[in-house]
Amino acid sequence: MSTISHPRAASPGTTAGIDPRGPQFAAALTSVVLAAVLLLAPHPVGVALLALQAVLFAVGAGLGVQRTPYAWLFRTLVRPQLDPPSDLEDPAPPRFAQVVGLTFAVVGLLGFLSGATVVGLVATGFALAAALLNAVFAFCLGCEMYLLIKRFAH
Repeated sequence: MSTISHPRAASPGTTAGIDPRGPQFAAALTSVVLAAVLLLAPHPVGVALLALQAVLFAVGAGLGVQRTPYAWLFRTLVRPQLDPPSDLEDPAPPRFAQVVGLTFAVVGLLGFLSGATVVGLVATGFALAAALLNAVFAFCLGCEMYLLIKRFAH
């Protein structure tokens, strides 16, 4: 049986953890999308990709990371090829990270749509940097922000 890992241990009342490799896989896909945005924007295709990524962030923030299309791809195509995870993580920190990603995506969209291309590029670049940290180093910046906020709130 898997345990909930630290530092992203389950919050009181949390009953099910998630495979930490799922959000890392999603971060890799997100990185590809955001890199394409930076290459294509402010062309409408780039802006449309950012809008799509914003919708995906919104799904993760609103319904939970385990209910996103990226999570479905992980469960369907990747997870069956892997050994069981050595531990599980609380879904709350990755869900908060989706809120952070959504914020940057919305700022980026507003920048591109209003003609403030530099704002769009910078916001997208910040989102890409955070996604790459998770995808490459398994360091979830939004998750760490969540834990710090939670620690200071108590």
